[in-house]
Amino acid sequence: MILDGINSPADLKRLDIKQLDLLAGEIRQELLESVPKTGGHLAANLGVVELTIALHYVLDMPADKIVWDVGHQSYVHKMLTGRRDKFPTLRKKDGLSGFPKPCESEYDSFATGHSSTAISVALGMAVAESTGKHNKVVAVVGDGSMTGGLSFEGLNNCGQEKVPMIIILNDNEMSISKNVGALCNYFAKIRSGKRYNVTKIVVKKSLEKIPLVGKYIVRFIEGVKGFVKALLVPNVLFEQLGIKYIGIVDGHNIKKMIGILENAKELNGPVLIHVKTKKGKGDKIIEKNPSEYHSVSENCVIADIYKKAVSGNDVPTSYSLAMGNKLCQLADRDRAVVAITAAMTDGTGLTRFAQEHKDKLYDVGIAEQHAVTFAAGLAASGKKPFVALYSSFLQRAYDQVIHDVCIQKLPVVICIDRAGLTGRDGETHNGQFDIAFLQHVPNIEVFAPSSMAELELAMEYAYRATTPVAIRYGKTDPCEHRMVCGDVTKWHSSSINGTERAVIFACGAMVDQAIVAQDKLLEMGIEVVLVNMLRIKPIDVEMLDSMKHIGLWVTVEDGCITGGIGSTVAMYAANNGLNVKVKNIGIKDNFVPQGSIKEQYQMCGMTPEDIVEAIKGEL
Repeated sequence: MILDGINSPADLKRLDIKQLDLLAGEIRQELLESVPKTGGHLAANLGVVELTIALHYVLDMPADKIVWDVGHQSYVHKMLTGRRDKFPTLRKKDGLSGFPKPCESEYDSFATGHSSTAISVALGMAVAESTGKHNKVVAVVGDGSMTGGLSFEGLNNCGQEKVPMIIILNDNEMSISKNVGALCNYFAKIRSGKRYNVTKIVVKKSLEKIPLVGKYIVRFIEGVKGFVKALLVPNVLFEQLGIKYIGIVDGHNIKKMIGILENAKELNGPVLIHVKTKKGKGDKIIEKNPSEYHSVSENCVIADIYKKAVSGNDVPTSYSLAMGNKLCQLADRDRAVVAITAAMTDGTGLTRFAQEHKDKLYDVGIAEQHAVTFAAGLAASGKKPFVALYSSFLQRAYDQVIHDVCIQKLPVVICIDRAGLTGRDGETHNGQFDIAFLQHVPNIEVFAPSSMAELELAMEYAYRATTPVAIRYGKTDPCEHRMVCGDVTKWHSSSINGTERAVIFACGAMVDQAIVAQDKLLEMGIEVVLVNMLRIKPIDVEMLDSMKHIGLWVTVEDGCITGGIGSTVAMYAANNGLNVKVKNIGIKDNFVPQGSIKEQYQMCGMTPEDIVEAIKGEL
């Protein structure tokens, strides 16, 4: 295999085009064999094989830099930079990350895990390089990322700074490429060439020297050129921002990509190369259903993934699906109910909703800030919007939650998916901050259901609420346990017989952990009360007061200790002179690396065994 001889980008440069094409096939086969075993992002990586090969063939890595937007499409990059042997550890504890990480390799220039960041990062690097060694900087941006406001802010600044940098717009799904044709391909070839750009400058200067009329001729020609471009060349927006546009280029043609990139390296200002690729390239099933194979689970069977059922008669197997099913019921009942997603219809459990209530689903693209403010506008005009976002992505809309929703007390429901620790995707995707950053925002109620039954109760309450509501739920498999709260505004406790030596206050996914801990303590002869905190904001003051006779309070949450629900409980006890000791268990002041969710609980000291040891230690 050619791939066996590739240990660094330098090894690529010894190959001819035919060998590079063969290498692309070998890499694609390796992805199809390895990723289903470890789990990870499959479709996007299959689509960027030739593009990645061409980039590493032309650039001088690691002196030159590639910034991958989102970063989940960097698997091929990792294979070509000496990490192929580590792929069996992909996304596992202490293994290869599913995203670029500078601490993992000198070839990873920046840690990216969220969308729309690459252009701004690459511009910062390019500005720094312009005063130093003049190494090349390339941002690889998916078309979906271009819906994010940060991408446009970066583009605007690129045109202003005018430093040399390359932006690869990897168009693999959206309709921005409809005007593809021979003329566009011809423009791409000639406009990226050095001869074309030098000739353009010479002709312009010569015409301007013509007495009296020279400058008017130049203006006329430029006006005609702009008119023709507006008709025939897509995405003139980039040119208007001061960024040279080259496209549309076949991203699976290595020879053509190498030629375009080599020419683009010689240009003095920012250039955007519009590349057309096929998500899932190389597998017919994945090519037809790329969203189903965006990310695959560990030890999956490729042919079986698309067979998942979305029928309303199916018992939901995750909080996401349970949320989607309940939302369908609410939409059946009330025409005002609408759903909003930021390019994550399937991921947030809204597939069935999209089928049954297509006219009520708004996919705003990767634009979480807009999603929340859009929901505020809907709510202000009589709709009942449910915004489904991953916890780590909601962080981007923090200002909008405060300013556009909570100040005005608008009845927006924020369904916070992937709250708490999320496992294999690691630091950039853990939802460890939502409790802390919502705790201190006025006018919003926050729920943390610990079962699907509680999730449905919370959604029913949120549907009837006239003020903002947030409902957080995790990626863990939901369990139906004995602690279901009947009244969603009150905490629920296990029975009290007066001999308990401690109270465990738990919320969300940690209720299951606390139940196991309670049983283990009982086996040791230590009786404790267990309290399920379903509505974590506002806190249940009556429940806290009823437990003041027990001297040890232990709070357990799958979020940050600093600013979390535990800190609120401790503050209440201190401010009201309660003679109790409060111990908080949760995520300490650190980012939690990748691993299984169980392994992450162990890293953070949040397992049932940790709870038991904490209580034994205090007693």
